[in-house]
Amino acid sequence: MEEKQEAKKPHDAFFRWLFADVKHLRYLLELAGKINIDVGEFLAAVNLDTLVRIPDSYSEVYETGDADLAFRVNVLTGAPVFVGILVEHKSGRDADTFNQLARYMRSVMKRFDEGRLFDGLPTMAMIFYNGRDNWNPLELLEKDYPAYFHGMVLPFRCAFVNMSDIPDSDCLACENVTTGFGIAAMAHAYDKDAFLEVFRQFKPKLRKMPSNELSCLLEKISLYLAEYLGKEVMKELNMAFKSIGQKYGFVSAGDSFRQEIADARTEEQAKAEAKLAQNRDDTETVLREMGMSDEKIAEMQAKLEVLRQSRQSHG
Repeated sequence: MEEKQEAKKPHDAFFRWLFADVKHLRYLLELAGKINIDVGEFLAAVNLDTLVRIPDSYSEVYETGDADLAFRVNVLTGAPVFVGILVEHKSGRDADTFNQLARYMRSVMKRFDEGRLFDGLPTMAMIFYNGRDNWNPLELLEKDYPAYFHGMVLPFRCAFVNMSDIPDSDCLACENVTTGFGIAAMAHAYDKDAFLEVFRQFKPKLRKMPSNELSCLLEKISLYLAEYLGKEVMKELNMAFKSIGQKYGFVSAGDSFRQEIADARTEEQAKAEAKLAQNRDDTETVLREMGMSDEKIAEMQAKLEVLRQSRQSHG
């Protein structure tokens, strides 16, 4: 059966914001390794202390976006070689997932050392999923192949992690509160009651965070959950967030939305005033070319201003 294709959603940016940070990614990988044998075996073969994000000097694409969630890491043996990690987030079924990963492989995972027999990097691609429906693209990909070919269908190693399988207890025990709470938010993005319960358990840890980090985290999660749970539910969540975040300058999803509107209005007003000033200059230029005196020009500009204000008041 053909997979349903879902468009990329704005809230996917939360995953990128959180796990483009190497420190946060390391904790995510360690938690994933506890529930996924393929991730666990991969982590046992590499040295996470050497984890580095691409783009860097090894990437052709630099800031084009293809490498936003690409990393390299040295092997554990100490040999002077490293391997690649591709991290892809999905919040819905995507029939192009493996082709997308293959494109990343070709454009990003290369080494430029001279004398190498092959310039490609052995790479582990990890798909992190937090959708409403059960979905495992690896099972769909390999279901028609004999067991012998499992793990060989793709030109790279691949693991699929459903973030809802990561226990709340592991999130709470995570040394990095931002990572643990971020994973919990994604795991319970469709269940308000479950999220509020895990939020209650996180409160003591959140209160100990530096004020700027806490305010940023609560704002990001608030905006992220608004994409899933809707405006009415967010009123309740925002009140819960404010119970510990308001004194630190927490900005709710509603506050952020209202600020966006205010900023847009300010920008529109500035453009209108600039256009008006340009119109005044153009009018004055035309009147001068007609030989009109400065007094007459000033009189004409005043009349035009009165007319403009009259139209605005009746608009």
